[in-house]
Formats: sequence, C-alpha cells, structure tokens
Amino acid sequence: MRIGLFTALFNQLSLDDVIKRVRALGLTTVELGTGNYPGDPHCPLAMLGNAAQLKTFRAKLEDAGLTISALSCHGNPLHPDAALRKAFLETSRKTIRLAAKLGVKTVIDFSGCPGENDRSNRPNWVTCPWPPEYLDVLKWQWEKKVLPFWREHARFAADHGVRIAIEMHPGFVVYSPETLLRLRAEAGKAVGCNFDPSHLFWQNIDPVAAVRILGAEGAIFHVHAKDTQIFAANCNRTGVLDTKPYVHELQRGWIFRTVGYGHGAAWWAEFISELRLIGYDDVLSIEHEDSLMSVEEGLGKAVAFLQSLVIREPRPKVWWA
Repeated sequence: MRIGLFTALFNQLSLDDVIKRVRALGLTTVELGTGNYPGDPHCPLAMLGNAAQLKTFRAKLEDAGLTISALSCHGNPLHPDAALRKAFLETSRKTIRLAAKLGVKTVIDFSGCPGENDRSNRPNWVTCPWPPEYLDVLKWQWEKKVLPFWREHARFAADHGVRIAIEMHPGFVVYSPETLLRLRAEAGKAVGCNFDPSHLFWQNIDPVAAVRILGAEGAIFHVHAKDTQIFAANCNRTGVLDTKPYVHELQRGWIFRTVGYGHGAAWWAEFISELRLIGYDDVLSIEHEDSLMSVEEGLGKAVAFLQSLVIREPRPKVWWA
C-alpha cells in the first residue's frame, strides 16, 4: 500500500513546484486533476492533441520517480443545464482518453445529479421518500437520466481500457454503498468507487463496514485519505445535512479534517487493515480540505500519520494456514 497526494490543493503552483513538494515529502504517486471541479493546472487535456507535450509531461514525472494513481475530473455530467452538462461530459471523456494514453487505469468522477424534469436548470438531490412526489422525481432521474447515461459512459471507458471510480458524495445520485452498487449493477464493472471515508462519516455510515460491503463486489478502485470531525452537540441542532459554509466551523455539525484529527490512529489502522482484507493494496491518496490547518501543516501531519500505519509489504504466506 502506498501514500499518494491529490494535487488539487496545490492548484496555484506549477507542476515543477508540485513535483518538488511531493518528492520532499517522500511520496511517489500523485492524483492529478484534469478539469471540472478540481481544475487542470497540472494535467492539461490539451496534451491529447500535442504528442510532444504529452511526451515531455510523461518524462517529467518519470524522471522524478512519480507515478499517477488516477486522473480526476469530478463534475456533474448529468447537470440539467445543457451547456454545463456538455462541458462536464466533454472533460470527462477527454480525461478517459488521456488516461488511456498515459497508461492510467483509473479516472475519478462524481455520478452527477439531474434536475426534477427536462425543464429544470438546477440539480435536484432527493433525500427523503415523502411527500410522494419526491419518489416520482427520483424514479424519473434514475430511469430517464442516470442509468441511460452511465451505461453508455461506462462502455466508453471500458472501450478505452479505463475504469471510472465514482466518489460517493451527497448532492449527487450516488452517495452511499447502496446507490453505488445500484449504478454498478446496471452500468457494469467498469464502474466502481473512489472510497473517501470523510463523506461517509457525516452520513453516519461506518466506513469500515462499507469497505467490506463494496469490497465483496470488487468495487473499490481508489481510496482518498481524508477525515471528518463530528461535533455531536451541534449535530443535535443541525442534523447531518448541514448546509452552512465550511468556514463556519463553530456552528457546523461536522467539518473535514486532516487524517487523525477526526478519528485516531486505532480507527485508521482498522480501516487500512480492512482494505488489505478485501484485497486492496494500492494508494491512499491524501486530499487536504482541513479549514483549521494550512496546506503545509495539514499535509505534513497527514503524511507522517499515515506513514506509521500503512502496510507496505505483500501479504505473507502463513505457515499455519
């Protein structure tokens, strides 16, 4: 198992400067944004049409001893606004094509969220089954928008030898193990998840249990290392569906934290061990979104914390088995 970094936190820096930061931390693998929400300063999609630029890019990473764990284009390819939907989808498809050229097997995306009907221009995330019109909206979204799109998009990825790791994120139609597996059952095995425990904590989903659920289906393609701190006293007031800005830390029911600052070493050791149990032996990609720490401090603490917990050697053959 390896520690990696999602470089979106360094979007203001050049790729050369990012490489220096990554190497100084002792890391050897990176997750690069290509557009949509993460931005694309480190892995521009324009390389698709420029063989010389693509060659230079590959050589720069190889010379630094770096590999790419995934390309990330988190967006909303189901957005009801036609222009936005087209832009999100174009970035996603170009990212898949670029991943194939780079020999990267995993592209990370969101599932997306449509509106309530074809006249909508804003997404509509349904969170409850009553009043009954909410279930009508949800049925329409899945049957008319979600499944037709993802069946085709998953085929596109598979045809390029690429798999799509969907990040289960509230606000989109796939936000839980159940919704992920529903989509995978229809779209095929080119669809799995980018497992980010931080988004499960605040839904009161046990990430360790979720690893076993998804691992049984071979559905974990990539893992983010990000934590969440729950403020129980505030949650009694706000509930888990807290829409206050993330910078209102004192009033929120939960906030994102650097690994170890929401849940301690014992929890993360169990999480990493559960990943090993289900056969995941790939990257833990650090995603820094801790509003209480600078990038430098949060990232440094995350690397040091994970280095003491990550299982690096292959699983042994035990004599008593």
